[in-house]
Amino acid sequence: MEKADSAVFGSMKTFNHCSGLTCFRLAALIVAASLMASCSSKEEQEVVPVVTVQAATVETKTIQATIDTDAVLYPRDEAAIVPKVVAPIKKFYVERGSQVRAGQLLAELENQELVGALTENQGGYEQAEASYKSALQSASQDLQVAKEQLDAAQKLYDSREALYKQGAMAAKDVEDAGIALTEARNQYDLAQKDYNLKVAEGQLTAAKGRALSAEAQLNYTKIVSPINGVVTDRPYYAGETPSSGSPILTVMDLSSVVARAYVSPQQAAELHVGDAASLSPGAGAPPMPGKVTIVSPALDPNSTTLQVWVEAPNPGRRLKPGSTVSLSIVAKTVKDALVVPTEAILTAPDATTSVMVIGSDGEAHETSVKTGVRAAGEVQIWSGLRKGQQVVTAGAYGLPDGTKVAVSPSPASGASDAN
Repeated sequence: MEKADSAVFGSMKTFNHCSGLTCFRLAALIVAASLMASCSSKEEQEVVPVVTVQAATVETKTIQATIDTDAVLYPRDEAAIVPKVVAPIKKFYVERGSQVRAGQLLAELENQELVGALTENQGGYEQAEASYKSALQSASQDLQVAKEQLDAAQKLYDSREALYKQGAMAAKDVEDAGIALTEARNQYDLAQKDYNLKVAEGQLTAAKGRALSAEAQLNYTKIVSPINGVVTDRPYYAGETPSSGSPILTVMDLSSVVARAYVSPQQAAELHVGDAASLSPGAGAPPMPGKVTIVSPALDPNSTTLQVWVEAPNPGRRLKPGSTVSLSIVAKTVKDALVVPTEAILTAPDATTSVMVIGSDGEAHETSVKTGVRAAGEVQIWSGLRKGQQVVTAGAYGLPDGTKVAVSPSPASGASDAN
């Protein structure tokens, strides 16, 4: 600019010493030089800065909202077997790690006294049963005799009454037959009451109950498994007497495990029985697929959270009860959703969201959007964008609307291109 002014100033000096056509030409040259200097100055002033950013394309894909938390593993089923009688352990038939099935005999307790008690009570039951049968037979015979006597007395009375009406029988004879009939009926009623035998029946029932109780006590000395599974604990040895209420064996069904986690009421409201989930045991092990089996309907009073159970198969018993795993539950799945990276979302102080869209003019324009599901570094866009648009993912904060931008490849794509 300074050089141009000097040239014009020098030409002005020359112009002062010229005349005629020469001066006219010189004047034209001076004007042209001045115009060129002015245009050059305007171009220098109108240079627009270009900001380098990273961008991503709006895509359509399936996105899943997940709830991620830690969980503790439990067996699918567990039985801590506590004997119902207190007695020394006679013999174990299994060890820790033994695979067992439901109904299998696992151990026996000492039972000599119970065998004697059962024998005694069975004898009492047999005696009561014999007494009942004898009383029943005697009462049956008495009832039969009384019935025969009643029938005979009735027949005699009817016969004499008929003869009396014909004038062939005295009234006294009919009266005697009536008295005999009344006595026979009374005997028959008494025989029917004796035939009831409620006392004998009660004695028999009581004796049977004692025998069954003694048999049950004896059976309690045989410890059987209530479930299919594996023996995980056996704290006693043969000959020891377990204290009352102490389990002598623990059996777990480890064919599958249950991950129990606690989530907030808001998260629990999004979950349903049957929702897909995955368990990550860590240490490089692949995730195990599972499903939600229980969403607790009540809050835990201590933590004001709800418990969620996820059951997963456990091939090879690789997952160990008591360990902690990372749990991911799919709370919602949206197909054909417009998706952008999370980094593209700008959140204002009033919680409104927007993105910087790169237009066909190469400028970034702030565009309001409504977001939905967020998962794995991506956000669903409900409105404000369309598939194929480019949005700024790095460099958008503080970028004025309408800024000229140049898109640079992301480090990941650059590495990919280099390969």
